[in-house]
Amino acid sequence: MTLRNYLDRLDAEGRLTRITEPISKTYEIAALLKQLEPRPVIFENVIESEYRVMGNLFCSKQDFADYFGISVAEIIPLLRRAIEERKHPPFHPPRARGGKRGGTLSARRLNARGGAPCQEVVHLNPDLDSLPIPLHFEGDGGPYITAGVFVVKHPEYGQNLDYHRSMQFSPTEMAIRVVKGRHFYKFLEDLGQVDVAVCVGNSPNVLAAAAISVEIGIDELTIANALEPLHLVRAKTVDLMIPAEAEFVLEGTVYRDRTHAEGPFVDLTETQDVIRQEPVFEVKAITHRKNPIWQALLPGALEHKLLMGMPREPTIFREVNEVVKCLDVNINPGGCSWLHAIVQIDKQHEDDGKKAIRATFAGHRSCKHVYVVDKDIDIYDPLQVEWAMATRFQGDRDLIVLGKEPGSSLDPSAEPGTKLTSKMGFDLTAPVGNAHRHYEKVPYPHVDLSRFIRNKTQSRTPKAGLRPGAESQRIKN
Repeated sequence: MTLRNYLDRLDAEGRLTRITEPISKTYEIAALLKQLEPRPVIFENVIESEYRVMGNLFCSKQDFADYFGISVAEIIPLLRRAIEERKHPPFHPPRARGGKRGGTLSARRLNARGGAPCQEVVHLNPDLDSLPIPLHFEGDGGPYITAGVFVVKHPEYGQNLDYHRSMQFSPTEMAIRVVKGRHFYKFLEDLGQVDVAVCVGNSPNVLAAAAISVEIGIDELTIANALEPLHLVRAKTVDLMIPAEAEFVLEGTVYRDRTHAEGPFVDLTETQDVIRQEPVFEVKAITHRKNPIWQALLPGALEHKLLMGMPREPTIFREVNEVVKCLDVNINPGGCSWLHAIVQIDKQHEDDGKKAIRATFAGHRSCKHVYVVDKDIDIYDPLQVEWAMATRFQGDRDLIVLGKEPGSSLDPSAEPGTKLTSKMGFDLTAPVGNAHRHYEKVPYPHVDLSRFIRNKTQSRTPKAGLRPGAESQRIKN
């Protein structure tokens, strides 16, 4: 399936809202995306641009699972398999148009028909003002690209995918938030300037792969290809292989020593981040589909949270599963889909809960609070998790506190400057052995509800002495 196929399916099922009234990219698109959340939306008539805008496409794990035709419980196994088997099936990017025949059959067809969809229209004198880049909140430093997947390359480590919020400040320039410690940060430190292709309007295999944390040197496009077969094409003006089905591609160069103020920006925690001096991205070309659709990702909203948190779950799962049997992981929206993790284990030994806590922090270093529960607790139901805390947790026995640990730059309560934070793990598991029965919920009895409450569509049994229908007629009168 492609993203366009998915939109067609949503439309056919009546799940896609089309807004045809004129709407501004300044505040109005952001406002309506939030008010309609989690319903997918396409804005057909953007006042400042000829291009359409889509958003709210993947606001929940169920949306993501539906795209791939799997259940929510199968998401972590799917992502883990894609990470571990990223070279299988074979990953053969198509050669540049006019080059030697090669690549997969689908890739050869792409070249045979005259290039990739993302390069149907090419602008070598780009103008960012022509794009429907939303200005989301009052106080923002400028319009922001938030769903852009950066494709970059290093001569030693090869290609890398990542997200970097991008604030427009001129018709050809953007300030890029590059977090220290990320692979792209190292690329810039090593090289001074890096050619990039920013792909906007991607299917969820690319979106998820770009958010997964893997070792430097791994091209996340191989993970995307393992999630769903992927076609690549060479970018027009930079030496990078990019997803052929993207809606828009912005090509250019990011300069380490050429900086500009970036921010304020409302990030994942729904609080306003500070202004920083960040590297400048000079846009030198824009390519796109015919009749393309810009992808908007509303900062701090459910789709943003899903694409940030969910790809970290298989990493936590792997680390926890090294020490205890892990069943599931939920980096939940209540914890900004970044700072909290709920981990379900099959507890066999008394210290399994504490082992799982430490492994979770190793698997996601930005995590601030970890909750470990037994297999009888639904980690997607906050009432059940809170019940486990109320009935199975004792602070002096089951709490782990890690003081002054490196935290997340997104946490407004972390220590200013250093971002050190106090981390806590809550072991909400019950004892093993005979004592466990005292911590189990007693199930309510079950009866066949239809014996006592009839469906409204069923006809009533006439009372004695009444002809059929007489009772209902009397009630109406």
